[in-house]
Amino acid sequence: MDRQIKLTQFSHGGGCGCKIAPSILRELLADMPAAVFPDLLVGAESSDDAAVYRLNDSQAIVATTDFFMPIVDDPFDFGRIAATNAISDIYAMGAQPILALAIVGMPIDKLPIAVMKNILKGGETVCAQAGIPLAGGHSIDSPEPIYGLVVLGVVHPDKVQRNDRAQAGDKLILGKGLGIGIMSAALKKEALTEGGLKRMVASTTQLNTPGKTLADLPDVHALTDVTGFGLLGHLLEICRGSRLAAKIDVERLPVLPEALELAKQGFAPGASERNWLSYGHEVALPEGLPPWRKNLLCDPQTSGGLLVACAPGAVSQVLEIFHRQGFEFASEIGEMVAGEAGVSVC
Repeated sequence: MDRQIKLTQFSHGGGCGCKIAPSILRELLADMPAAVFPDLLVGAESSDDAAVYRLNDSQAIVATTDFFMPIVDDPFDFGRIAATNAISDIYAMGAQPILALAIVGMPIDKLPIAVMKNILKGGETVCAQAGIPLAGGHSIDSPEPIYGLVVLGVVHPDKVQRNDRAQAGDKLILGKGLGIGIMSAALKKEALTEGGLKRMVASTTQLNTPGKTLADLPDVHALTDVTGFGLLGHLLEICRGSRLAAKIDVERLPVLPEALELAKQGFAPGASERNWLSYGHEVALPEGLPPWRKNLLCDPQTSGGLLVACAPGAVSQVLEIFHRQGFEFASEIGEMVAGEAGVSVC
């Protein structure tokens, strides 16, 4: 890489921290007419990770798109992270990815061709890792670097994993450690160590492959991935869709070690406060909770972990699937309970 080029200098917000605030997005979508197609199994109504359309009794196609601006300076790693983030939406629906198309926006007058090629190479590498072709795409000249994918997958219609089917009494399991947004904020201020950056890249380039395996478990009731709205934001989507409340134990949350120390020092991206302002009224925090813990709860994750709601008896099996596939931070963090949609933190 050309060390004089820092990709993050071109982006006003990196990774999934670029997302439109949850409250604004809900307002934008509020008046959209419901799509009345009997074979559209999952549309925009539940804010799920991807759309699902039934082709026949044994096949449904899953479609998603995801793109953002740089969260790291290395172009190859930026491409890998963006591709991993997009493909993981397919796994979050319990599906198998089959095909990807690239979404590319580059400031042609500011970035060398070699840098742009390395971004694309990073995306191609992750597609190869997932066993799918990167079969084309679309590109524009853009003032900020943008990269991502359209991804298609397939799943049996009976095995689609939605985010709105949790049941009262379900246990909640988070597949990756929190703190990516905090680490990205530190990176922009040149306060992230080489070890911290290595950990950040390793987490954000780990494909959420357990999702497809979890789809085979009847006691897994709801599944989503935690990205730009933070843990609270995506858990609230489960709560609203399932018409339930949730309780989480703040002491049990998995946090990337370097992010934990940075959080205690006060590092946090602006998107954390934006997230809290969008949904804080739906969250009950314990008295005296340190601000850094609240920031972790709202921290925008890029290529974050799967959030699983499963029957209590399935917890050991779900955790075993995660750990067997290399997700060392996977942990039980709380439960779904009867009540008005909202989250209580204890």
